Amino acid sequence: MAGEPAGKIPYLSAYGNITKGLEKIKTASVPDRFTQDFLSTKLGLSGGGARPLTPYLKRAGFLGPDGSPTQLYKQFRNSALSGAAAAQAMRNAYPALYELNEYVHEADDKTLKGLVVQVTGLEPDSTTVKAMVASFKALKAFANFDAAGSMLEDNGATEAPKTENGKADIAPAPQAPTPQLKLGYTINLNLPNTTDVAVFNAIFKSLREHLLS
Repeated sequence: MAGEPAGKIPYLSAYGNITKGLEKIKTASVPDRFTQDFLSTKLGLSGGGARPLTPYLKRAGFLGPDGSPTQLYKQFRNSALSGAAAAQAMRNAYPALYELNEYVHEADDKTLKGLVVQVTGLEPDSTTVKAMVASFKALKAFANFDAAGSMLEDNGATEAPKTENGKADIAPAPQAPTPQLKLGYTINLNLPNTTDVAVFNAIFKSLREHLLS
């Protein structure tokens, strides 16, 4: 890759190769390793201006450190996921810009250029700043941040587990325990005025048999 001040803003001097390379990645087979031979033979991009595309794709998260295509690379080739994958690639490639403005992909050219100058310390009119801005915009052309947001919402959503009949298996709310009826008895006895123990025995025996059983 052409020079990167402080390594913060990845770019290609021949930034048109970003557009060409990403378009051809969508139709070419996925290699075991993204090599210079693959770049020139399969993607048709040769010469010194195309070589920096490989480290650029690594910064974007399309390639691993060893040049192997990542899951993001494969998602980018899927037309249904391509825009969201490119949006994630932008966040991977340009964290320094997103730290300053989380909506930098919506910035106009003047604002974007100002952020690049702020991060790099380069002169606003330098060819490197121009290449950085153009490289950013080349990748942005493939990105769909609305789709990326929808994917996050879908991945974050949770559903109730379903039973075999397809209905949500929702656990019933806990129920309050049924109150138990408890009764108490108070028995008042008017005992006869007698000293005959047999009389008392007969009374308590009757109570035991008829009330306490």
